[in-house]
Amino acid sequence: MFEIKPYPDFSWSLSRHKTMLSCLRKYAYDYYLSHNGWLSHADTLAKQTYRLKKITNLEMHFGSVVHDLIYQIIQDVRFDKQLPSEEAVIDEIRHHLNRGFIESTRKEHLWHHRPKHYTMLHEIYYSQTNTLPDTKIKKITDRLSATVKNFYASQSFADVLKKEQMKFIDSESFRYMKADGVKIFVVMDLVYKDLSKNKWIIVDWKTGKSSDEDRNQLALYALYLKQKHNIASINDIVIRNEYLLEGTHVEHQLKEQDLINVQHLFQTSMEQMKSYLEDSDKNRPLPVEHFPMQDNPRICARCNYQELCFPSQVT
Repeated sequence: MFEIKPYPDFSWSLSRHKTMLSCLRKYAYDYYLSHNGWLSHADTLAKQTYRLKKITNLEMHFGSVVHDLIYQIIQDVRFDKQLPSEEAVIDEIRHHLNRGFIESTRKEHLWHHRPKHYTMLHEIYYSQTNTLPDTKIKKITDRLSATVKNFYASQSFADVLKKEQMKFIDSESFRYMKADGVKIFVVMDLVYKDLSKNKWIIVDWKTGKSSDEDRNQLALYALYLKQKHNIASINDIVIRNEYLLEGTHVEHQLKEQDLINVQHLFQTSMEQMKSYLEDSDKNRPLPVEHFPMQDNPRICARCNYQELCFPSQVT
């Protein structure tokens, strides 16, 4: 039975860490003030914060749709179902994007009551118009065909098609390991063992550009996999970023030092997170005033919580 708690359980993830570094006020909204906001009897602020937390933007929505369809295509291959054509996948992505636009412009009342089940685009919500910027539409349109084409031509999908030589691990679910009793959440796109090479492969699909954070993310995945499956050596794990926009992939052979570095990262990060707790046993945060707002207007312009931080500027 689901237990309703006044405060969420304390946990760690790379996305949580990045949020803390980017804006502490957003961190407080994401991980504390939105807690229980999905409950019908929650207070007004929790409901509002939870709704705003669920806002997405066009690039993120595109990436989410692509990831979901890639997962489904791989399942189709694994279980001998018919493989959809590139054109069919492109049409399906367009369908999901159009549905997200319609939900944002015509079904705000439904999103307001069930924000987890409907899409609200940041570009629509804060512009208070029913149109998307032409530059963004062109950006996603340009990415669409290239992303699908490059997925079908990718090294990782070629491996999937050789499924008899691969042992797949179900990966599109929340997984975690523990450090000092704290859950460290890990979400991996694709994991399999290449039986012909006796190597474990971790794949991360990227629909945007490469980032300096990619290596830390993959090191965290490798640490989880090594512990979960008792893999003797880090040399038996291959980490691969598939950059679908450019049609390239990058493989990393991590070293033990990479795993030590990422362990140090989440240990020091958790210490910093706990410094914002009033009661660490209950994971009760300090009052929101102790979480400073970001002073970079470019970051604020992309944030979901403008309505809370700058109420007089949002109509």
